Amino acid sequence: MNHDMEMMLKGYGLTTAQILYRLPDHPTLLQTYVWQHYDLAPDFPEMKGFLKFWQEKLDGPLHSVRYVHKQMIAAHEWRALKGEFILH
Repeated sequence: MNHDMEMMLKGYGLTTAQILYRLPDHPTLLQTYVWQHYDLAPDFPEMKGFLKFWQEKLDGPLHSVRYVHKQMIAAHEWRALKGEFILH
């Protein structure tokens, strides 16, 4: 099983954030950065960790963050099956 599937089975969903930040040399201008990662709603530890890193290590101060989250596999959508397909 691949890593992405394991994350989804643990309840992680795909989170996409649009981050607007001010350019350090031109604070009146805004730049966009798009961040995407598997994360756990409603606490979003991965996104919060990234934003904390941004504020502590990067020069461009944050203006705003908009995000969407989609759980890819819900618990009721997954079931184990036993079987075999033989292809010639």
